[in-house]
Amino acid sequence: MDSSARSGGGGTGGYTSTRVWIVAGVAIAGAIVFVEAARRRRRWLRDRSEVPPDFGAFCYRFEIAPAPQPPPPAARQLLSGLTFAASDNFEIEGYVAGFGNPDWKRTHKAATRTAVPVTMLQKQGGTYVGSTVMDELGFGVSGGNLHNGTPINPASPSLFPGGSCSGSAVAVSAQLVDFALGTDTTGDVRIPACFCGVLCFKSSHGVVSTLGTIANSQSLDTIGWFARDPSVLHRVGDVLLPAATGGLTQTRQLFFADDCFQLLKVPNEKTVNVIENAIQTLPGYQPPKHINIGEYISSHVPSLKDFCEPTVEMLEGMSALKALSTVMLLLQRYEFKTNHEDWVNTVKPKLGLDTSTRVLQAVNSKSDNIKSLYIVRNELRAALKNLLKDTGILVLPTTAGYPLKRNARQRLSPGFEDRMSAFVGIATLSGCCQAVIPLGSHNDHPISLSLLAAHGSDKFLLRNVLYMFSSIKEQVVLASKLVTAPVINRDADFGAAELLKEKGNSAFKGRKWSKAVEFYSDAIKSNGTNATYYCNRAAAYLELGRYKQAEADCEQALLLDKKNVKAYLRRGIAREAVLNHQEALQDIRHALALEPQNKAGLLAERRLQKKLR
Repeated sequence: MDSSARSGGGGTGGYTSTRVWIVAGVAIAGAIVFVEAARRRRRWLRDRSEVPPDFGAFCYRFEIAPAPQPPPPAARQLLSGLTFAASDNFEIEGYVAGFGNPDWKRTHKAATRTAVPVTMLQKQGGTYVGSTVMDELGFGVSGGNLHNGTPINPASPSLFPGGSCSGSAVAVSAQLVDFALGTDTTGDVRIPACFCGVLCFKSSHGVVSTLGTIANSQSLDTIGWFARDPSVLHRVGDVLLPAATGGLTQTRQLFFADDCFQLLKVPNEKTVNVIENAIQTLPGYQPPKHINIGEYISSHVPSLKDFCEPTVEMLEGMSALKALSTVMLLLQRYEFKTNHEDWVNTVKPKLGLDTSTRVLQAVNSKSDNIKSLYIVRNELRAALKNLLKDTGILVLPTTAGYPLKRNARQRLSPGFEDRMSAFVGIATLSGCCQAVIPLGSHNDHPISLSLLAAHGSDKFLLRNVLYMFSSIKEQVVLASKLVTAPVINRDADFGAAELLKEKGNSAFKGRKWSKAVEFYSDAIKSNGTNATYYCNRAAAYLELGRYKQAEADCEQALLLDKKNVKAYLRRGIAREAVLNHQEALQDIRHALALEPQNKAGLLAERRLQKKLR
């Protein structure tokens, strides 16, 4: 066993505090098991402000060596040298999978076999290094666990990592492993991938064996995996997925779900435009089509109408997506009840509040209308196959909401869960494959986008992700540099904003630059559509020597008022201060084109011309 495994840090350093890990010294199939003391760990996480060395991702650390490399001329193992982990519902021979709950572990025997996906990956050289934290019994979207704690989201430590397979996503995001496995029932790998800023792939239902995993809802459960590198994501797929013929020789067609993107709080410049611009630089893609996927589903899945709840506020398409979510949850509850009702009633496990609510909903659910749920599933799969065929890809948001803050004391609201499940139901119920691609961040929240292909088109979709990724990454960088127009606040208090602006002007005249910035910022919060407020704050930033902030404010002012002379002048001064003389001169000339006799502009033009000689 290597030193990183012994340290419990997965390559993050030699941390061996006995307050976190207890060495059990149990030999299992050549592995030394490191059992974490959950009680001590929760105390450690509560009492210490720094991030734990494994980001709280693992509930058990142990290493199982891969199968040996066959001698030449055998090909090199696809996953040689790579480490991986799996959620706590994957069975490992000689070990009890905990399913995220200590009562489950206490009442079940050690596995007599290792889960099929884990075995397949080991045979191709992957080194298994431990089991990761998950929401109890596979229920949940936050990623928290009453018993094992909530893993720290490396992409945004103040936010929940998403669930249920939170630990696997965190382990990949924190670079503790090269890839990790999870099961996806209702978004369990897709949501944490989005929140933790990593790639993930949800396989088509039934394509990858779930033998050796603990079922939540067998009609919905699929195998998924996380990775940071698209080539690793693809190599794992080569191991787990059945062989597929053909490559990327056929022309591909992208369909953008415009109705879904309208629900996002993220501008299209950071989502839709990124993908559209990326494929423009790549051969093999037809011009994209824009569709209303909710309306398409509503018209092609007739049995769904029995579950729709049309209201005045909800259009037909959105009603269809909400109905899909309803069918998904009803089916999950029915099958969970079938699988685990006896255990729940006999053991009466200690569960977190949100998990307890879901389990009660499941065990108390009725089975009156079960056949209609399966009919919806079959019709939806056929409808998407008809739309996408063999070369189509549906582009849609991964989720319709941001992750909650970790320090939020309120329970998960129905509205939050509705936003999380609004889009995941499409791939879940149809059994289609789906890939999640991170797109950076917006307002300090990780954002992502999903690509969905027809059931069984897994390798086709993975090849496209690998093919497109570099171009997408380039477009993400470009999009991050764009300045978007502020959203109009229809409830803006214009009178209060003007009063704050005047206070800012007084502070500016009194040479109280920082105070002026505060007043102008408050004015912008009250009314973010007035170019003068941004322009005035830029002047204060210039006096403080904060040239980048001044430049950004001038850009916002010009988005609101393209003929704002002061904005051009002040942006020119800011750019001159950081030695961007050519761009500064262009700004000054824009200002002079609007106001030819502006004295400050004429002086700046002569000064910059001398510097550029």
